[in-house]
Formats: sequence, C-alpha cells, structure tokens
Amino acid sequence: MIRFENLTKVFHLGHGGTKVVADNINVVFPTGRVVALLGRNGAGKSTLLSMIAGTVLPSSGQIVSTGTISWPVGFAGSFHPELTGLQNTLFIARIYGADTEALVTFVEGFAGLGQHFRQPLRTYSSGMKSRLAFGVSMGIRFDTYLVDEVTAVGDAAFRAKSAEVFRARMEQAGAVMVSHSMPQVSQLCDAGAVLENGNLIYYDDLDAAIAHHERNMRKAG
Repeated sequence: MIRFENLTKVFHLGHGGTKVVADNINVVFPTGRVVALLGRNGAGKSTLLSMIAGTVLPSSGQIVSTGTISWPVGFAGSFHPELTGLQNTLFIARIYGADTEALVTFVEGFAGLGQHFRQPLRTYSSGMKSRLAFGVSMGIRFDTYLVDEVTAVGDAAFRAKSAEVFRARMEQAGAVMVSHSMPQVSQLCDAGAVLENGNLIYYDDLDAAIAHHERNMRKAG
C-alpha cells in the first residue's frame, strides 16, 4: 500500500514562476496492484515516482507505505562508473542483503552483456547500462517496484524478455509504472492513476484511467 497524505510538491522557477506537480494529493494505491501512472509530458510523473522512492522530498505532506519499495527500476545513476558491471552488482547485493551469487547469476544471464559485464561501467553505452540496471532491479525482491519506461530499452527480443520477467515478479508484488505506451500499459497493469495539473485520480478500472488520460491528451491538442 502507498498512501499520499496531503502531498504537495511545488518547484519555484525563475522570474517568480512556479510549477505544481502535486497539489494536496490524498490517494491510496492498494497493496499488490500494478498501477499505471499516466499523464502528459511535463505533468510530473517521474517526480512523483521519485517522491515515492524517497529521492525527492515533497514541499509538504507525506507518502506512507507498507512493505519494501524499489528504487526506480532501470535507474543506473547510483552505479559507480569505475567499477565493473559485476562489481556494481555485488555492491548493490550487499547493500540490500541479497544473495550475491544468485544476483550475479541472474543479472549476467538476463542482461546479456557478455565480456562487458566484467568491464568498467564508463565503457558502457546507455543501452548496456539500462540492461544492467533492469537486471539488478528485477533480481532483488521488493513488495512494490517503481518502473519508469524501462521495458522500452533494447530490441524486440529484450523487451519481450523484460516484460516476461516483470510479469513474473508481479505475481508476488505490486508496482507503480510510468509508460507512454498504452498497449504496454494494458498488457502489464491492472489499475491506473492520472496526474494532471497537480491532481491525482486513482482508478481500480484501468480502462477508465486510460480513457481519462486520452481525453486529457486530446484537450492538449
């Protein structure tokens, strides 16, 4: 369960302007649901996801959760560029108390980096970093996964493999997922929430959430 209590987030821009991402939001995402977080570009979806992760602080209010919550799946920002993919994987396994051998075996097989897995991260392309990051994220068990467009990375075969692993994890966990692909949302999610002008509306019915989002998109031109 993730509960937003009077959540407000305001960015102060230059020349006295403001950008409101969350305007006194009071919403509950139930335990075990895979919630599609929908909204126009710039609505603040990634910021909201970061607030759930705890990496961005609200202006006021709070987010209360039960169970463990992942970092944003596929986020490679915490990897050390001078460490190899293997060393970064071992480091994260130790931080989260995961079985190091099991995590290395999973990530190496899933990411398909070959010899690059044992080379410094600074030599990786952005796609290789995303493969590694997704593998590490999926290799550690959480009660709720935060996902930001990650399954769009790679070729069709890798995207299919990513979706398969994600669905397997969702058999025993929930998620909050940001995606601009409605077919992907329909395939992977079972509930939705629409963020617009700082307001967040949760829908148990995913189709209703998608319909609301698409109306907003049409209004935006």
